[in-house]
Amino acid sequence: MNLRSWIKKTQAGRIVWRVIIGVIGGGITAAGSVALIGPGPGILILLAGLGILATEFAWAGRVMMRTKEIAAKAAERTGMKPWVKYFFISGGAVVSIITIFIYYSR
Repeated sequence: MNLRSWIKKTQAGRIVWRVIIGVIGGGITAAGSVALIGPGPGILILLAGLGILATEFAWAGRVMMRTKEIAAKAAERTGMKPWVKYFFISGGAVVSIITIFIYYSR
């Protein structure tokens, strides 16, 4: 038996589990929102937080799917080949990580 099913055996356990997931997922989603305007891969962090929330909350799953659809439509409108998009995305992530390391090392 894993931790999740052990905690969710009772009604109180289910509520505690949802609160824990809500706090963790909400915190990561909030950090992603901050990273959208600051340094860092904000959309990736935001989607990670929504993914965590979607494990317990249906609304978060719907929001995450809608966000993915919007991102896919925006990516299609660029007209770039997929490997070029992946190169820019990975390059942006690497630059963001290096920038964060430099910023916090000072």
